[in-house]
Amino acid sequence: MFDFAGRAESLVDLVFLVVTGFIAWHGIRYRDAEGRTDFVRLLFGCIAAVFFVMVLLQDVLQVTRF
Repeated sequence: MFDFAGRAESLVDLVFLVVTGFIAWHGIRYRDAEGRTDFVRLLFGCIAAVFFVMVLLQDVLQVTRF
């Protein structure tokens, strides 16, 4: 996915996984003071989770191609 990075592709993949994993975790697990979820954070958390899984399976583990 990050072919432009050349030799540093594995480092870029790792940084991308850390950032998108944190965004997904925060967006999906977020609750306000009253215990309700926020639709926008849940939406972007799910989108980040999809990209996290895609990069993990395609670039890091090389299990599949999308």
